[in-house]
Amino acid sequence: MDTKIVHPSSSHRNDAWDPELDDTVVCIDVHQETHDVKSFTFASPQGKWFAFDSGQYFLFDFPLDPDPERRCYSISSSPQRMSTFTVTVKRIADGKISNWLHDKLASGTTVKVQGPLGHFVRPRDAGRKFLLLSGGSGITPVMSIVRDLADTCEPTDVVFLHAARTPKDLIFREELSNLAGRMKGLRLHFLPEVVTGEPSWPGLTGRISSEFMKLAVPDIAERIVMCCGPAPFMAAARKISAELGVPASSYIEESFDAAVIDETQLPVGEVVTAKSFEVEFLKQARTIGVAREQTVLSCAKKAGLRIPSSCANGVCGTCKSRLVSGSVDMKHNGGIRQREIDAGLFLPCCSKPLSDLVIDR
Repeated sequence: MDTKIVHPSSSHRNDAWDPELDDTVVCIDVHQETHDVKSFTFASPQGKWFAFDSGQYFLFDFPLDPDPERRCYSISSSPQRMSTFTVTVKRIADGKISNWLHDKLASGTTVKVQGPLGHFVRPRDAGRKFLLLSGGSGITPVMSIVRDLADTCEPTDVVFLHAARTPKDLIFREELSNLAGRMKGLRLHFLPEVVTGEPSWPGLTGRISSEFMKLAVPDIAERIVMCCGPAPFMAAARKISAELGVPASSYIEESFDAAVIDETQLPVGEVVTAKSFEVEFLKQARTIGVAREQTVLSCAKKAGLRIPSSCANGVCGTCKSRLVSGSVDMKHNGGIRQREIDAGLFLPCCSKPLSDLVIDR
């Protein structure tokens, strides 16, 4: 059955999406970007408008059986176009969610979301110069930033470098080329690793390096660097930026990595005496010990338990779980609503036990 969308108009301008209350969107368009990348555009069924910053993301609950699967996807559209938002997803060979999205998500499908979330946003200080670095599908949040700049006609001094496996894997290639032609302060660099499929590629190929960055962005040390991409790409970008004089305070990165941030190890003398609580995971029929100075998620991952996670610091909400009994000290960063906490949900990634726990996982 088709879902009717009420489109925002002047009479609806005060009817804003409320992240604390609203949680349902409907897909209104699916667009093929490359051979293995699609963009999905969503709207509020009630015609509410979205207020978000370029670089932020939404947490999706996709209706897969037997349990919904949560994933974070960065917004790739401009925040100036408030009636909708778009996320852009690359199909992964063994990716459960990416394959479902590419094969099943169609116009008219409703899904549950939470957000907007995230702190990977462009500093608003006047006169800043930027270097945007993206690898593969990590282009999505920085594309939102460039589209935002284009829509607002802000004076810009932006170098945008996008790396990919081959020329055919360069997401938004044509649109970016068009934007570079009309945005006077945008300089664009594409860097495919190899020229497979396009042997006449006119530019350089390979991976980012200090030598390449010195030529492409000679004033890199004066720029705010914003980077998003696979972990190896970001590690290289971080190292190169530091080598070329970019202060740590001027380097901003975003990633949704399933790896859990390692906890600070307890001092040797306290390992045995530190207070530990029993944490039971009902669906996985496992009980582990978690010290009061460790997070539930870090210990669960080390014990081999399956809990989907992304940010590991209370921002994205991917690990959201139901606490059946017990209490925790949770210090989140916006990844859970108060009404969800009141309903018994919590985020294992940023929660330390205050008692024995029973978790519906």
